[in-house]
Amino acid sequence: MAQKPSIPKGTRDFSPVEMAKRNYIFNTIREVYALYGFQQIETPAMENLSTLMGKYGEEGDKLLFKILNSGDFLHGMTAEEVATTSTLKLAARFCEKGLRYDLTVPFARYVVQHREELALPFKRYQIQPVWRADRPQKGRYREFYQCDADVVGSNSLLNEVELMQIVDTVFARLGVRVCIKMNNRKILTGIAELMGAADRIVDITVAMDKLDKIGLEAVNAELAAAGINAEAIERLQPIIQLSGSNTEKIATMREVLKDSEVGLKGVDEMEWILSKLGGLKNEVVLDLTLARGLNYYTGAIFEVKALDVEMGSITGGGRYDNLTGIFGMPGLSGVGISFGADRIYDVLNQLDLYPKEAVNATQLLFVNFGEKEADFCLPVLAKVREAGICAEIFPDATKMKKQMAYANAKGIPFVAIVGETELAEGKLNLKNMTTGEQQLVTADELVKVMLA
Repeated sequence: MAQKPSIPKGTRDFSPVEMAKRNYIFNTIREVYALYGFQQIETPAMENLSTLMGKYGEEGDKLLFKILNSGDFLHGMTAEEVATTSTLKLAARFCEKGLRYDLTVPFARYVVQHREELALPFKRYQIQPVWRADRPQKGRYREFYQCDADVVGSNSLLNEVELMQIVDTVFARLGVRVCIKMNNRKILTGIAELMGAADRIVDITVAMDKLDKIGLEAVNAELAAAGINAEAIERLQPIIQLSGSNTEKIATMREVLKDSEVGLKGVDEMEWILSKLGGLKNEVVLDLTLARGLNYYTGAIFEVKALDVEMGSITGGGRYDNLTGIFGMPGLSGVGISFGADRIYDVLNQLDLYPKEAVNATQLLFVNFGEKEADFCLPVLAKVREAGICAEIFPDATKMKKQMAYANAKGIPFVAIVGETELAEGKLNLKNMTTGEQQLVTADELVKVMLA
């Protein structure tokens, strides 16, 4: 027996029902983005490696999927050179392109490339797949969708406020209770200065960002392994373990960072943003351990966790002042968020939060008993579709049992039956598949019942 085909680890197929659920998520996010004035763009699945490399830190670079050059990618190299050259150098020689790791760096490239066409501030959203050569595990995939919104060309902290309002609105519409965690990379820089390790900010933030996953002891061990001395690690402990309200944390950090100009600027920014976020449906927490490992963040950073299910971050983002400078356009500040659609999908599945109308696409099935009956049904089918009712006719004149089984399999709530009796009266027998109730209706009455 032939072996069944398979798909790469960390990727998934999606059935029609699953796609209906995913589109419910995408459409909800898309509608909220549009409410706030964001416009949609798309960028290619693959980018030049020169665009991607060096933008995500050393760990991120390792997770880039690289694409072999077309044709004879070994051209010009001897067997000995191939055997003795390091993997990294071979990749640089064989690969000029890679699959995008996220949507933010391609967006920065887009802004620089199309600068003359854009009115600033430019508010864009983008819903597309990204790829990471990560180890697949629960909630972590090698191919997954991101739903990004970014604003570039504005330094105003009102952008951060609106992005948090977008997060709150999306999850309120989806019915998911979340905790919105916030911090500021300037505060983290101030903490590094306090530790006497200002030049080790990347090592410190990468380790701190793993606190939820590996625990305090392991974070301290990782800091030590990175060469951070014991005294500096000791100074970090009360900050990592700081508790209390947002107001209390702000007051404490203002005192702790009183000698750090950049740290105090971060505290000021966080205090201002938090002061404007009243009236949200979800809790916002200042979390000083939140670091967001990506190197390009320079200001406020965000991360969202679901409260009623075990899952990693389902949304994240932050302020980046220097990203477009990498592509030759310095001084253009940006801030953005990214919804992890695949993780949100898993959360909604676990909590069973999908509305029935989002999953059941077809609302009405016309049973097909033969050519005469089908000819009667076709203009009625056109009428109900014109009214915005999702409907279909069974294509084959076959047994009633088979057609009803089809309706049940697809979760179609109503079936229209036309036999000899109905033909004689010029009406249809409308059956509610949930209750079993039936009623004889005209075409116009059918539309009214379905829209009721």
